[in-house]
Amino acid sequence: MASLLGKKVFEINGQGPPPTKDFFQLTVTKTEVIWRSWKISLRIEFKGAAPGENKMTHDDFLHDARMQQQVGVVFGQQILQYTQALCQGNFDYLERLPNDLLFQILAFLELEDVAQLAQTTKRFHKLCNSPEFWEQTVRGRCDELTPDMEALANAMGWRKIFFAFFNTKEHQQYAQGGS
Repeated sequence: MASLLGKKVFEINGQGPPPTKDFFQLTVTKTEVIWRSWKISLRIEFKGAAPGENKMTHDDFLHDARMQQQVGVVFGQQILQYTQALCQGNFDYLERLPNDLLFQILAFLELEDVAQLAQTTKRFHKLCNSPEFWEQTVRGRCDELTPDMEALANAMGWRKIFFAFFNTKEHQQYAQGGS
């Protein structure tokens, strides 16, 4: 499983909270946390200021309350907690799988389970509502997909076609309350 981890395990960047205009980047690798900052200011004393960079081991980050506070202020408590979990070795391997493999896994799930999975993360929401997923679902459940049906699905959307042709009682719940 460790081979699923790339050099960068997590990376996020963005502007600090108002009134600052400073820009920040947080990168977590397999072995270290890197905090970069760029001072954005019209004030003359900050003109030409070099970007800041702070590198530390995972263990050092877990014991550096000041750095954790900075991450929490700039990126929020959820990102801080996620970063802490990564530094403790708690990697989310499912999130790191390639889309084509996830589509194969999704093919084995019931639609109710797909609807619940779509509510877990932004990535799964996007995947479970993607045209690729719905095309796979239609093709997997339709014995005879005619060229006319395929053209209609390409024009109207695979999800709409699925519910038009497979709108059974078990799938109505997903259509009404699903993603």
